[in-house]
Amino acid sequence: MNAPAEFARAVCPHDCPDTCAMRVTVENGRAIKVSGDPEHPPTQGVLCTKVTRYAERVHHPKRLTQPMKRVGRKGEGRFEPINWDEANRIAAERLGEIAQRAPEAILPYSYAGTMGLVQGDSIAQRFFHKLGASRLDRAICAAAGAAGLRYTFGSSLGMLTEYFAESEVILIWGANPIASNLHFWTRAQEAKRNGAKLIAIDPYRSLTAEKCHQHIALKPGTDGALALGMMHVLITEDRLDHDYIAAHTHGFDALKARALTYTPARVAGICGIEEHVVVDLAHLYASTRKAAIRMNYGLQRVRGGGNAVRAIACLPALTGAWRERAGGVLLSSSGWAPVDTNALQRPDLIPGWPQHQPRIINMNQIGDALTHAGDAAFGPKVEAIVVYNSNPVAVAPESAKVAAGFAREDLFTIVLEQFQTDTADYADLLLPATTQLEHLDVHKSYGHTHVMANLPAIAPVGEARPNTEIFRSIARAMGLTEPALFESDEDVAAHAFDWSDSALGGADWAALKREGWLKLNIPEAPFANGGFRTPTGKCEFHSEALAKDGLDPLPDYLPPHESADGAPELAARYPLAMISPPARNFLNSTFVNVESLRATEGEPHVDLHPADAARREITDGDEVRVFNDRGSMRARARVTDRVRKGLVVGLSIWWKKLAPDGRNANEVTSQALTDLGGSATFYDCLVEVERA
Repeated sequence: MNAPAEFARAVCPHDCPDTCAMRVTVENGRAIKVSGDPEHPPTQGVLCTKVTRYAERVHHPKRLTQPMKRVGRKGEGRFEPINWDEANRIAAERLGEIAQRAPEAILPYSYAGTMGLVQGDSIAQRFFHKLGASRLDRAICAAAGAAGLRYTFGSSLGMLTEYFAESEVILIWGANPIASNLHFWTRAQEAKRNGAKLIAIDPYRSLTAEKCHQHIALKPGTDGALALGMMHVLITEDRLDHDYIAAHTHGFDALKARALTYTPARVAGICGIEEHVVVDLAHLYASTRKAAIRMNYGLQRVRGGGNAVRAIACLPALTGAWRERAGGVLLSSSGWAPVDTNALQRPDLIPGWPQHQPRIINMNQIGDALTHAGDAAFGPKVEAIVVYNSNPVAVAPESAKVAAGFAREDLFTIVLEQFQTDTADYADLLLPATTQLEHLDVHKSYGHTHVMANLPAIAPVGEARPNTEIFRSIARAMGLTEPALFESDEDVAAHAFDWSDSALGGADWAALKREGWLKLNIPEAPFANGGFRTPTGKCEFHSEALAKDGLDPLPDYLPPHESADGAPELAARYPLAMISPPARNFLNSTFVNVESLRATEGEPHVDLHPADAARREITDGDEVRVFNDRGSMRARARVTDRVRKGLVVGLSIWWKKLAPDGRNANEVTSQALTDLGGSATFYDCLVEVERA
């Protein structure tokens, strides 16, 4: 007889600003349904299409359920099963030998396969710190934007999502929330029904842009210039809140001088739009203090991404929009949560810390790092890499070089995974990891202001283990005895936040577990009276911190690395700019192997403007080759005016092994970095396209 259904609370772990609360229906120890929790205010009972299929992913027939070791060549994906004792012994022997001789030759590689603070980087970071391993600069997604906010506001802070519903003007800038921020879009639609004007600023007419009142299709990488052009209009027409500027900003005179050089005519030429569009946008933005800007990370994936975020972030302080709870700007709210990073990651475990600090390797340049022979400047050659919460062979830029690095027979590779991804095919040891429904975790959000607890809904599938337990067991096999390596998940979660912070209102881990989530205590209009977290306590138009680092203290426009302005000779050979935003049914590379979602997405395709297609004798449905000096990929052409002239859009990120030619968009992307934060420049990429 079947046991009655049980219901458990969980949190969506994926790299999305919504951080939804989930309800899990469990029968006979198996998750049969995952739905949105109607009691959680940000979620309102609704999940995206991807996560409603989460039970399919947990109980997928190709789920990894036991440890395996490689028996074929690297990249072939041939393994044989072993037990955990054998897996731990192999890992301990190889890592232990390298750690004794050259600890920096060991490199962790992880990102946001889970956003949880426990299964993300707690015991794992402690383990690598104790070994003295190289440190990883985890900058592949958001670092440029985070740096831009830090130099302007002091942290990743912004307006509260729920009050976008009351806004009268909303600029959706470098974002496609229908695909990647569903619950913000719900608030924006409410505002629209109440009469708000919605403007999409995006090189591509996305699903979101189609539903806005206006779409401004600027050239990729020119967002900073548009923001400075808006400032020019605001300043020259005196559409400013002088009292707010005087009381709560720093460096206005210097910013004014910079902005006055960005005339609407100049900006129109840079952005590839009409001059009146710049002026009209500034007028609309200044028409109400209930003007809100929702940035997303698309606009910062170019050379000048950090400066672009800085420029846009300055706008609400100029007009006084911060005085209203329905005014301001939001890129990330993650800084509101008082995470105790030192308690989670324990950098003090590094031998000789803080006088000795192991080298840092930027994850965006993993291809270069793994193919480097080692020297005095770089340090020792990377001899071992441990990958968890990421799939670098698919997601890292300049993919051919990444794959070449992972193919090294002398590189010892451990991969913690739920499925046999592109990266898993190169593993020496492949270790089965639990999903969100099988382990404990604690979460903050970068799109709302709740902190949340995730409790296991079912037992681990097969022999899968949480990331934390995998690192504990390897540490034990290595004979390590540091107590911090063996703290339980409960103990780690209990110290994830600084519970004394006023934002948590005196709560603790027990209260968070009991309630499921807690709303942080943050003013409705957080910067109505200033209170920025910068050294001056003000919105810093002029940043002394940037000046001390030898960087421009004011926001400016920097042409993309790869553009007619930045590299005219390269643009002559590769005249099309390519961006590769997320496909609606994928989330980075996480859901590509869920058959129902992949079937909906179809096959890899690229969108081309009719004029660009005609010039190349390409018709809709043709197979085409997209290429540059770094590599090439094949895809199906869609000829459409949703893209502006001179632009190619390839929705991503496909697993390479599931693409017809075994390649994806990252064959052509670059390891070049952004101006601030050392982030990836995925959308700073010139290509040519031809019929295959």
